[in-house]
Amino acid sequence: MSGAGLRLVFAGTPEFAVPCLEACRASGADLVAVYTQPDRPAGRGRKLTPSPVKQAAMAAGIAVEQPASLKSVEARQTLLGYRPDLIVVVAYGLILPRKVLAIPRLGCWNVHASLLPRWRGAAPIQRAIWAGDAESGVNLMQMEAGLDTGPVLLERRTPIRREDTGGTLHDRLSRLGAEVLAEGLSRVLAGKSLLPRAQVETGVVYAHKLDKAEAKLDFSRPAIELERQVRAFDPWPVAEGVIAGEPVRIWAALAVALEHQAAPGTVLGAGRQGIDLACGEGALRVTTLQRAGGRQVSAADYLNARPELSRPFKSGVVGQHAR
Repeated sequence: MSGAGLRLVFAGTPEFAVPCLEACRASGADLVAVYTQPDRPAGRGRKLTPSPVKQAAMAAGIAVEQPASLKSVEARQTLLGYRPDLIVVVAYGLILPRKVLAIPRLGCWNVHASLLPRWRGAAPIQRAIWAGDAESGVNLMQMEAGLDTGPVLLERRTPIRREDTGGTLHDRLSRLGAEVLAEGLSRVLAGKSLLPRAQVETGVVYAHKLDKAEAKLDFSRPAIELERQVRAFDPWPVAEGVIAGEPVRIWAALAVALEHQAAPGTVLGAGRQGIDLACGEGALRVTTLQRAGGRQVSAADYLNARPELSRPFKSGVVGQHAR
C-alpha cells in the first residue's frame, strides 16, 4: 500500500503524544485530521490554552477536531467524513466508543507507556517507578472496548534507572513510543502484517490516575519506598514532607541504609550533602527541596536559612536500588 493510500487520523493531547504525531507525519501516510481535547484554562490567568498536540497540528497545517465527547452521532459523522483507514490514539484522554473503534478498516492503534498487562490505565509511568519496577516500555496495541486490554502488536523495553524521575522516564518512553509507532506504520505501508499477541491473564495491574493527596510522604515507610515516591512524583504532583515542623516540597532524595531508633520524620543529620530524615527502615536524605512560596533549592541553601538544623551525619551508606 502506498503512503497516499493510507488515510490516517491521529488522536492525542499532551506533550507525550507529540513525537508520535510527528512519526505519523513522517511515515508517508495521508494524515487527514488530528483529534485532541478541547482547550483548557491554564496558567495564572486561566487563559484557554490549546493542547501541545493541537499546537503541533496547527503548525503543520493539519485539520484539528476537538469534540468534548465521541459518543454523539454528530461526532461520529464528522469522523466518518474523514474516511480513516486507521486511527492512532496516544494519551488522548477520551473514551473511544465501540462504534468509533469500528469505523477504520484497520481498526485503532494505541501507544501505551507500559509493558502490558502491567499498568493498564492513566498513570503507568509514575506507578512503575513508585513500585520499584526494574523496567518499563511501550506497547503498540490494537484497541478494543476494554481498558488497555487489546492485543499487543509491537513492543519496546527500557530499564528504569536509579536516577529516573517521572519526567525523565516520560520523555524516554515518549521517544520510544514514536519509534514503535513508526515501525508499525512502516510495515503496514509496505503491505506487511502485524501479528497481534494476546495479553496474558496474569499480572494485570491498574495504574490509577495520580492524586495530589498521594504526594504526602509517610515516614513510617521504608526509605527506599519514599525515594521512589519522590522520583515518581517529579515533576508532578511533587512529594511533600515536613522538616522540623516546616512543610516543604521534596524534589530529590536518596535512601540511606542507616540504623536508628528515632521517630519517623526526625532529623538525624544535616549538612551540605542533604538532610537525613528517619524512616520506618533507614533514612531519606533530602537533597533538593522547596519552601512554601519559594523556589527549588539545595539542602545546603535550605540549611543556610535554618542553621539550627545542621548536625553531623550518622554512619550510613546510600541504599542500593531495592525492588
